[in-house]
Amino acid sequence: MSGSTLPGTGDDESPDRVVLHVDMDCFYASCERLREPALRGEPVVVGMGYEAGETIGAVATASYEAREYDVDSAQPISRAVERLPPVERPDLGSADDDRGHYRPVDMEFYQSVAGEVKAILHDCADTVREVSIDEAYLDVTDRTSWATVDAPASASGAAERRTLAEGLARHVRERIAREVGVPASVGVAPNMAAAKVASDHDKPDGLTVVPPGDVTDFLAPLPVEEIHGVGPVRASDLRELGIETAGDLASADPRTLQDRFGDRGRELYDRARGVDDREVTPTGLPKSLSRESSFAEATTDGEAMREKVRALAAAVAERARSKDALYRTIGIKVVTTPYDVNTRAESLSGPVDEPELVEEVALSLLEEFADSEVRKLGVRVSKLSFTAGEQASLDGFDGHESRGEAVVDGSTAEPDASENATAEPADRPTVGEDRSGQFSLEEFE
Repeated sequence: MSGSTLPGTGDDESPDRVVLHVDMDCFYASCERLREPALRGEPVVVGMGYEAGETIGAVATASYEAREYDVDSAQPISRAVERLPPVERPDLGSADDDRGHYRPVDMEFYQSVAGEVKAILHDCADTVREVSIDEAYLDVTDRTSWATVDAPASASGAAERRTLAEGLARHVRERIAREVGVPASVGVAPNMAAAKVASDHDKPDGLTVVPPGDVTDFLAPLPVEEIHGVGPVRASDLRELGIETAGDLASADPRTLQDRFGDRGRELYDRARGVDDREVTPTGLPKSLSRESSFAEATTDGEAMREKVRALAAAVAERARSKDALYRTIGIKVVTTPYDVNTRAESLSGPVDEPELVEEVALSLLEEFADSEVRKLGVRVSKLSFTAGEQASLDGFDGHESRGEAVVDGSTAEPDASENATAEPADRPTVGEDRSGQFSLEEFE
């Protein structure tokens, strides 16, 4: 999609970067609510080890309602069930206890939903850095600007006037909510560190905008642990130096900080002053490209399904061609009621750039679901190659390989690391560097 078609686009040539940090709110719990709408507004805990007979496990994420009972990510499951007994375990607690809804980790499903989110992010920005399954940085400098419009700011943060950047960020957040059905908080700032703090400022479902020139004032009153990179241990060390807030850190002697903490001390000093020169760098070439679209209501209309698949196939093939990408696998995603995610794929004998073939294979795979009630459809090409001259001859397609091969639907822009996923707390990002409430069980990188 051209940047000029997005809300918030301007022709301003401002040298200040516009960085978005998109943080999915309690992502695993949000995915479970997507699958079970009755869970909305209820305490939801996603984790391992709460089932009868199991004694070891951890909370992967807890909804904001569950956090009111002091249940939080990375917590031992035994402590969580003491504070909020599971509805699914009537043998625990007493009859008068408030209870929560516990669900096991379903990483394949979460990756599928994350894939839909990431497709939107890559559609709205030319440069996306995916940090984990539930957060990413976007550099949208070429698509918008810090120019103001004649209206007061409607987002939280330091901006007094509405900026074009706010419009684009709102567009991204609303697309995620509308097209995927899960909430996200978005921070907008001129650098990565400030955008990260901004996204955490007004959760859940928040939008915080911090224009250039306002970053230091925005950060100053925040507790020092709000600075990206300051965890509980480092915060305690800083307090020993009399540093309680980001403003205190920004006013400290950088030589003292460097003597005490090495280069990290100088880095935190700069971040507290709103200085962060890191560029948003992508995590690598895409491994797959996809397009998805929902029906207004679940349908069994076969022609409506085929029409949507044709449009999606054309969009995916065009996107692959625009990126000079060849593909070896063509697949579809079919979400049937209530929210069952089905994926099918067909492997080809060599890399191709053939839009007609994408449509042909996608329609063929769709036939399996002719009698199903369908909520959403998607088309994906994967096993991408960006080396010129690798295209296989169509003469080689006497028979396609692996029809109906089940695949994990997910990434539109980076490797699928699900085979390396682990549920061990040791894999959690450093405490204090990830305050999203999401205990990351795997990362895409």
